[in-house]
Amino acid sequence: MTLPVVKGASYILVHTPDMIVHYGTTCALEHETNPNSELLKKVPEHIRPFEEVVKYAPNQAYIGNILPDELSNIPKPWYKNLMQDATAEGKMGEIVDQDEFYLTIKLSDAFELVMFEKSYLADIKTKAAAKPMYTEKELSKIKEGFEISEIEEKVAAGAEPLYSNHKLVGCVKAAHDKDKNLTSHIIVENLVVKASGVIALKNLIYRNNIPAESIEYVIECSEEACGDMNQRGGGNFAKAICENAGALSATGSDTRGFCAAPTHALINAAALVKAGVYKSVAIVAGGATAKLGMNARDHVAKGLPILEDCLGGFAVLVTENDGVSPVLRTDVVGRHTVGTGSAPQAVMEALITKPLDAVGLKIGDIDKYSVEMQNPEITEPAGAGDVPLANYKMIAALGAKRGDIQKTDMMNFIKEHGMPGFAPTQGHIPSGVPFVGAAREMIMDDKIQRAMIVGKGSLFLGRMTNQFDGVSIVMEKNTGKQESAEAVSKEEIKGMVAEAMKEFASFLLGGK
Repeated sequence: MTLPVVKGASYILVHTPDMIVHYGTTCALEHETNPNSELLKKVPEHIRPFEEVVKYAPNQAYIGNILPDELSNIPKPWYKNLMQDATAEGKMGEIVDQDEFYLTIKLSDAFELVMFEKSYLADIKTKAAAKPMYTEKELSKIKEGFEISEIEEKVAAGAEPLYSNHKLVGCVKAAHDKDKNLTSHIIVENLVVKASGVIALKNLIYRNNIPAESIEYVIECSEEACGDMNQRGGGNFAKAICENAGALSATGSDTRGFCAAPTHALINAAALVKAGVYKSVAIVAGGATAKLGMNARDHVAKGLPILEDCLGGFAVLVTENDGVSPVLRTDVVGRHTVGTGSAPQAVMEALITKPLDAVGLKIGDIDKYSVEMQNPEITEPAGAGDVPLANYKMIAALGAKRGDIQKTDMMNFIKEHGMPGFAPTQGHIPSGVPFVGAAREMIMDDKIQRAMIVGKGSLFLGRMTNQFDGVSIVMEKNTGKQESAEAVSKEEIKGMVAEAMKEFASFLLGGK
């Protein structure tokens, strides 16, 4: 067996200002129930331009241009104190504008369900050609667009519209005339997951100089379900994303677990690599349109910009031990079991202290905890508080109760072992995985030795159970040894077989 390591990570944001109004659940429901509402009239005034989205400090932390801890040095509110020298290109990913995203949606359209106005399509195609992640061969697959009159006709017949600067530029048709699971709206949701997942996986490959053909398995772990009337959640987003991202040697499947799914996927990837089933496993997640502008009502009411204006995506590559990259400790895995219950202390004990106790580690031995990393500037105006801080307070309290830290040191513990929330509220995105890339960088730079990735989820949202969910795993500095202590060489195996055969022969002779 070989130790699994985090070989690379990528994080992407897609600015979708026109999709907030038409596909974000809050605004879409308002359209249906109260189309003349004051909220809908005010929303356009509260949507940020792309330039402000790029300069927004939490977004810069998400794509890897600054470490999460650096947010503490930037005055709040962050949406007013912008980073003037910020760029859309990140060390670990990028912030993509809506035009480029529409092009990726078209490239992801395997059944000719997406229509764009011909001049608009030509413009965004030319724009994408300047980026190295889009090949001439790939772009040549895009056919000429349509007259706007044809698009208007399809929208009038029930196709979902696509806007740019409030102007109709395209549409998405239904994939079936009777199947409720293939309506135009659901096709939009699914294409958004696929296209943003493609951008994330392409960034992982490109920015980490990874041969696309080296990836053997992909686990897709977003929140959407892909299927038809006979199997609503059948999948497979993973293979669909691989096809468009160029990972043609990979197979894959989808893992679902609400907000905890990415950490489940990370553990699954580590286990597959350690077992030797695959040498290289990527976990990937695209964005969810429903979460766009989810807290728009509160943001608008309090005079804030609508901060949930980006789709989020990520990809992480787990490979066999390279002797350098941080190791995923499959022997330090926390799990919220069916019998754990939903009491906060019980949850934290299951995810934090039990796995640490099993290997003789204390709470303070983990340098950084990545919990539910929601950006508090998004959640606080909606009355949800600072979610990461609440988690860190609970971990610190557990540590004090156990005697791992002094009660007087709790606030210092929170500052040193926690970090400000910086992730978009994209459901599955904030919980644990946003810090994997930064943790890798910090471990390899000797800034920290260990990080715990904690994924938590709310299974009651599906109305099938009232249970909570959660898993965790530790990332740790690589010792530099290519194989684990458990590994046995081929020569040792030959010796063991020879010895066994010798003993068996002696037994047979003795028996005679």
